[in-house]
Amino acid sequence: MNLVMVSGGVRSGKSAYAERLVRERSAAAPSNVLYVATGLRYDGEMDERIDKHRARRPAEWDTLESAPELSAAAYEGYDIVLVDTLSAWIANRLMEVPEEKTRDPSTTDRILFLIDEYIDALAASRLREAIVVTDEVGWGGVAMSPLGRWFQDVVGEANQRLASRADEAFVVVSGLPWRLKG
Repeated sequence: MNLVMVSGGVRSGKSAYAERLVRERSAAAPSNVLYVATGLRYDGEMDERIDKHRARRPAEWDTLESAPELSAAAYEGYDIVLVDTLSAWIANRLMEVPEEKTRDPSTTDRILFLIDEYIDALAASRLREAIVVTDEVGWGGVAMSPLGRWFQDVVGEANQRLASRADEAFVVVSGLPWRLKG
C-alpha cells in the first residue's frame, strides 16, 4: 500500500492537488475510489466549502461524508482512498472536549493513539493507495486561544507521525505542489 501525505496551509490548493493525484493514478489503472470527507457542516461558510469540494469530485467516486471515525476497515473493496482532511478530523475531536478539559493530556494521547492505529490499519489494508490531506500548522503564528494552540500542537505531532510513515509527502503552497519525500 502506498501512503501519500498532502499538506499545506488553509486555501493552499492541497485538496485540489490530492484530487488531481487520485485522477492521475486512477487513470493509469482502473480504480474504485472512496473520498472520505471529515468536514462538518456547522455554519453557512462551511456549507459553501463542503459544497465546493463536493462539486469538484467526479461522480464515479464514492463519498463517506463527515466520517466520525477514521476506519480503514470501511474502505474494503476500494483501490484508492482520499481522506480530506486529517486536521479537520482532529479539530472535530477537540471541539467535543469541554472547555475546562482543554489541553487534557489523556485526550491528546488518545487522539495520537487513534492516528497511529489508523496509519497501521491503512498500511495493513488491501488498498493500493491512501492519500491523506492535512493542514500544515507550522508556518502560521501561534494561535491566540488555548484551543487553537492545542489544535496546532496535536496536528503538528500527528503530521510528523504521518510524514514519517508516508511513502510520499507533498506540501502545497499557492497551488504549487512540492515533493518532500518519495
